[in-house]
Amino acid sequence: MYCPYCTHKETRVVETRENDSLEITRRRRECLKCEKRFTTYEYIETALKVIKRDGRKEDFDREKVKQGVLKACEKRSITNDAITNLLNRVEARLRRRTSVEVPSAVVGTIVLNELKKVDEVAYLRYASVYREFDTAQSFQKEVKLLLQHKR
Repeated sequence: MYCPYCTHKETRVVETRENDSLEITRRRRECLKCEKRFTTYEYIETALKVIKRDGRKEDFDREKVKQGVLKACEKRSITNDAITNLLNRVEARLRRRTSVEVPSAVVGTIVLNELKKVDEVAYLRYASVYREFDTAQSFQKEVKLLLQHKR
């Protein structure tokens, strides 16, 4: 493991934590040269495939999902830890499915459900892109559903 600060090759693990589902290991590391600390995450790698709307299949890309979530969370007071936890929950739910092939619509729905728990505005932003809102009425309908769900 290279130090992200000085690129020295030797680091030591200071602390290790498993997440609740035991699918992700968080490690605090310290560089043996510059003594700065940083965090790494270990994920179980499986061959999840996403089936796109046009039928193409591509590897699940956590980073792609993260970029969409970050865009939705832009200028909101959502911590990086909250976003990482959301991504962990999304990925864990996908991995618990019986099939390693998952439609992109399912990925989007899982992300929406998790975003709804974190921030309503981010949820609406993501929904507007994911569900391709093309009118104010479609946006208004989604807000109405969100408000009904809160009751």
